[in-house]
Amino acid sequence: MDPDLQLIFSFIIVITAMSFGLGYVIMKREHAHKERKLELEVRKEEAKAAQSLQANADYRKFEERLRVLERIATDGNHMLASQIEELRSLDAIEDRNGGREKAL
Repeated sequence: MDPDLQLIFSFIIVITAMSFGLGYVIMKREHAHKERKLELEVRKEEAKAAQSLQANADYRKFEERLRVLERIATDGNHMLASQIEELRSLDAIEDRNGGREKAL
């Protein structure tokens, strides 16, 4: 075989090997970037779900208070004091539970 031909083939093989190596590094970085982006999207969705859960809890609490207030408005005055005390006890319980949740 001609020495020039061997040199050309060697050069082509070296360039090809370097190209594959560089391609592997680029592909690996791109894969890591996509994986990181997916992790961030998952965290974002988890945060949205937690926020939605908190909003639903607040909404349920509001509905419960509204029902109690409607009963107070429609019932006679003899049950008014007990309903108000019930609301106060609910507030006290929620305040205690809210402090525990924040501490966790």
